[in-house]
Amino acid sequence: MTSVEEATAEVGDIPVMQVTLRIKRMNPEGVGDHAPGEDYWEEFHIEAHATDGVLDALHKIKWEQDGTLAFRRSCAHGVCGSDAMRINARNRLACKTLLKDLNPAKPILVEPIAGLPVEKDLIVDMEPFFASYREIMPFLMTSGPTPERERLQSPEERARFDDTTKCIMCAACTTACPVFWTDGQYFGPQAIVGAHRFIFDSRDEGQWDRLEILNDRAGVWKCRTAFNCTEACPRGIEVTKAISEVKRALTTGEI
Repeated sequence: MTSVEEATAEVGDIPVMQVTLRIKRMNPEGVGDHAPGEDYWEEFHIEAHATDGVLDALHKIKWEQDGTLAFRRSCAHGVCGSDAMRINARNRLACKTLLKDLNPAKPILVEPIAGLPVEKDLIVDMEPFFASYREIMPFLMTSGPTPERERLQSPEERARFDDTTKCIMCAACTTACPVFWTDGQYFGPQAIVGAHRFIFDSRDEGQWDRLEILNDRAGVWKCRTAFNCTEACPRGIEVTKAISEVKRALTTGEI
């Protein structure tokens, strides 16, 4: 048997199971008995492998049952962050969430991430999220002429902000935050994480400009340390810790 045949046999040995997905939908133009903009739940029944992800299941529904189902996706490998959604009441990436880890004997609930306007089905308007990110100036700020070689950093200096460089802009942390749900002015956890990445970068000269922005009433002091953001992050970033470090810098005046 060739290696290709062996691989195919292995896949064929994975048992097929019946899965129900209960998806929260919204069509801005209305559909059937549902008025424009009305939320409603719709159930789909599919056959799937235990090792399939929720994204695989959504693809199967869209391609085989209902082509109008709308959701975002791109890389399908947990890098782009585009397929963040609420799955069984938790923010997750659909591509990284396997059916076998969700108790597929029960209906799997899928709905859009909270706190952002829903455009259709599982697609939300990300502009408010990106607007907050832009406001904290997420780029290296330096003065003087452009150096002839890269700006050097020690491993210790890099380690100071390494964790917050892992962000993939999926919005899972921000849309898991109860303060963000109720306060339209709050920057949200991701914007603070984005600022942290530059505030503690030894090469950057705009730390205090960013800290002044985050010291605003819409900034870090809105955080209530619920830890929802840390639990929701698919990259394992210690979001609440990063926010606490920004608060400490504002309180002590030390970076």
